[in-house]
Formats: sequence, structure tokens, C-alpha cells
Amino acid sequence: MLFKEAFELMKKGMKVKLPSWGGYWYWSKEKQTIIIHTKDGTEMDIRETQIPDYTFSNIASDEWVLADDQNCPELGGTATFSFGDAIKYMKRGLRVKRKGWNGKNQHIELASNISYVTDDKEIVNCEHDAIGNQAIAFVGTSGVQMGWLASQADMLADDWVFAE
Repeated sequence: MLFKEAFELMKKGMKVKLPSWGGYWYWSKEKQTIIIHTKDGTEMDIRETQIPDYTFSNIASDEWVLADDQNCPELGGTATFSFGDAIKYMKRGLRVKRKGWNGKNQHIELASNISYVTDDKEIVNCEHDAIGNQAIAFVGTSGVQMGWLASQADMLADDWVFAE
């Protein structure tokens, strides 16, 4: 939903968040402001934000959802997000996985500085016009699979989570 609707719901006493957040925002009637409840349990007045650019970009999002005990870690749930967000987080250096993947430490991440050794023992650095020197790596129980490709189910799923 758009922030306009999220804001109206906050004014009615509800908590809202973006899908990947561990915390939420709510309206304080007493202070007449939005309170940011972080993933660490800290609360602060939105007017005290230290990174206005980040805060304003969140406000501009059209992906606001109600925060509840299913989708918000601070309320007992698990934050999930789309594959599009998973790619965005990998580009920021984070590891992600599907909620249903159950292999120990199984996840995907963005690998860079990729190279290989030829039969002549020459090291070749991979470089591609469109993606440079990076690829998605699947880290699983049997090792690393470079150049992992998402299935249709993976791309359409909204159960992506941050890997530990």
C-alpha cells in the first residue's frame, strides 16, 4: 500500500512496516508523531532520524503492509520479501534465502572478482559487458554453485528472508 494509506492506518492505532523490516512504525497520540520501533527494540521519534534520505525513500515506497505477529520479528514473526528485494539486498552485500530452504547455511549471495584457471594454468578474470565481474552464488551443503539461476517459483515467491 502507499504511505498515505499506511499513515491513515497508523492514526487508527495500527502498526505498519515495509516487508523486509524487523521493526515497525506507529502513531503516538501523546506525542503527535510517528514513532519508529526498530528491529533492536529501540524507539525514536521520526523527527529525530539520523538519515533523512533513507527515511524519505521508505515513505515514498508503495509496499507498506500492516505489521503483525506473522510478518514482523519484533512482534514474534519473520520478515519476508520478494525476489526483487532479495536481489537488491544481495547487491548491498547481504545473504538471502527462501524461508523453506532447510539446508544448513544454505543461501545465495553476490559473488565478485570471479576468475578461473585454464588447462594451461592461466588465471582468467571473468568480465561481462552487462554484469561486470559478478554472479549469484548458491552456497549449499555440497559447496558453492556459481551462476545460480532462479526458478519461476523462486522469482515469484514472497518468502525470501535474510540468511544468518
